[in-house]
Amino acid sequence: MTKRLVLIVTILFSVITTAQERTSSPYSFYGVGLNTFKGTVEHRSMGGLSIFSDSIHLNLQNPAAYGRLGLTTYTLGASNSSVNMESDSEKGSANTSSLDYLAIGIPTKKFGFGFGLVPYSSVGYNILDINESTGRGARFSGKGGLNKVFLAAGFAVTDNISLGADVNYNFGNIQNKNLLVQEGLQFASREINRSDLNGFSYKVGLDYERMLRENLEFRFGAHYTFETELSSENKRELATILFSGTGEEFIVDSRDIDLADSKFILPASFTVGTGIGQLRKWFVGLEYTNTEASDFSNRTFSLEGATFEPAATYKVGGFYIPNYNSLTNYFSRIVYRGGFRMEETGLVLDGEPINEFGISFGVGLPAGGMLSNVNLGFEYGQRGTRNAGLVKENFFNAMISLSLNDRWFIQRKFE
Repeated sequence: MTKRLVLIVTILFSVITTAQERTSSPYSFYGVGLNTFKGTVEHRSMGGLSIFSDSIHLNLQNPAAYGRLGLTTYTLGASNSSVNMESDSEKGSANTSSLDYLAIGIPTKKFGFGFGLVPYSSVGYNILDINESTGRGARFSGKGGLNKVFLAAGFAVTDNISLGADVNYNFGNIQNKNLLVQEGLQFASREINRSDLNGFSYKVGLDYERMLRENLEFRFGAHYTFETELSSENKRELATILFSGTGEEFIVDSRDIDLADSKFILPASFTVGTGIGQLRKWFVGLEYTNTEASDFSNRTFSLEGATFEPAATYKVGGFYIPNYNSLTNYFSRIVYRGGFRMEETGLVLDGEPINEFGISFGVGLPAGGMLSNVNLGFEYGQRGTRNAGLVKENFFNAMISLSLNDRWFIQRKFE
């Protein structure tokens, strides 16, 4: 029954994730959209750290962590994002909600493995540009993004070292629509561009932990994602349209443009981090990620004023547990998490680098038996700049996840 339920939820989650819009940022117009966080709420609440792993939570960022898993673990996460945007002349706000991931990890006698579905990037924006002097107006909108289905495995080579790898099937589409309206003309022009993308990507990881003394543990983690090439099937539609009184679009004439299929390069990246802590008590770590630049040359239209440079992310975070095995005080068993991140996204618009930072915190609430827990997380951050006529975003993310534990493959003995 449990396995059947997991299959049903996976299929439903796949359909919903493919259809939903997870962002409302104009910066998602570029590349494959805004990169989504590809880990759990537990790690996101610690600034996004990927170097910490234990036996009861999934680490979706480093496949080597599956070698540390002690219990079969199901995890499901969702979030809500509120964004306030402002330029030199305009202000606006938006709110989006999304399912963020669904995964299961299964330990065996010699290794652990897992599979699931995680969004890779998201596209979602709606921009209105009106020139009152010429009477010309334009609306630019977009939606879509990439998702990945993954299969990962980790193996504990020694008590200190675990190695892992995962294979991901990336799929999705990016749609951009441009509407041009001229005052005094009855009809408007519409252009829709769509790219359907798919392909495989691969990652390898290392997890190392060692006791420095009785109450102090050292951790080191690293993972590398190989550059990969996605297939892109490109389409374009040009149309003359007429608006109804309610703003609905009616096609007067349309024409499909044949565009050649192309390749889309997802750049390589590597992450390295280290930290120290006391088992089941506290941990603090720092982490660095570097991502190679990509020119995203397959786009079906030119990206004027946009260039891409190597990206870098810096993270600091950790957790604290007052008393993990307290029998009388529930609050002593709560996990308190916090962190900070700075990200150079690699996108440069009109000479202005688009950077991002976030401050996060959260709690892990014990729930029921077998060490299951509910995790709440919150993040406040900023993205972009008002320089050069660009947009500055202030965002607040509220996140929730379930981490449910079970024990499989029990060898029963009968006397």
